Amino acid sequence: MNHTDDGPVSLAAPTTTQTIAQAPSRPPELLELSDGFVLRRRTLADADTVNEVIVRDLEHLRPWMAWATTAPTLERSREMTKIGWQLWEDGTDFMYVLGRADQPGSVLGMFGLHRRIGPGAIEIGYWVAREYTGRSLATNGAAALTEAALALPDVERVEIHCDQANAASAAVPRKLGYRLDRVHEEAPTTPAETGKKLIWIKERAAC
Repeated sequence: MNHTDDGPVSLAAPTTTQTIAQAPSRPPELLELSDGFVLRRRTLADADTVNEVIVRDLEHLRPWMAWATTAPTLERSREMTKIGWQLWEDGTDFMYVLGRADQPGSVLGMFGLHRRIGPGAIEIGYWVAREYTGRSLATNGAAALTEAALALPDVERVEIHCDQANAASAAVPRKLGYRLDRVHEEAPTTPAETGKKLIWIKERAAC
């Protein structure tokens, strides 16, 4: 589990000139995983179920997610879903719901691609509901997002960040062939963090 956000987000609408000049690329809205699971673009219709899962699993999320200090209100989850939808349209953040292919409204976790680490790079975040941990869903989801991210023409590098103490989250990039680039010191923001953030990197293969 690492930090895909459902907390405060800066939403700044680009000017028409900026939009035309940048023309941000976007990943697919649906990614099929193994065993009947999918990652699908989070929609406005998901807000209530996302809120229900977060509230139910708050103790599971709180050790690693800075936004999980208190249970979000339903209004807050709806607000964040609307913001996330707009960020996808803007081409800056791409929020996915983990679900079952045969249960269209199911929410088993959240994944994201975030353009918050500079040009040419994108960061993967994820969390999986408690009852679905231990099924390789974080690894499979991150693998699908890694492939989708590196297929974007403006992305050369994908990163996964997690605290040094979060062994389960660190196992994901390690299994996917990421390399540990560095350990970044920063003040802990959650109860379980050590303040040592592992920065895992995978780069597009040279042609």
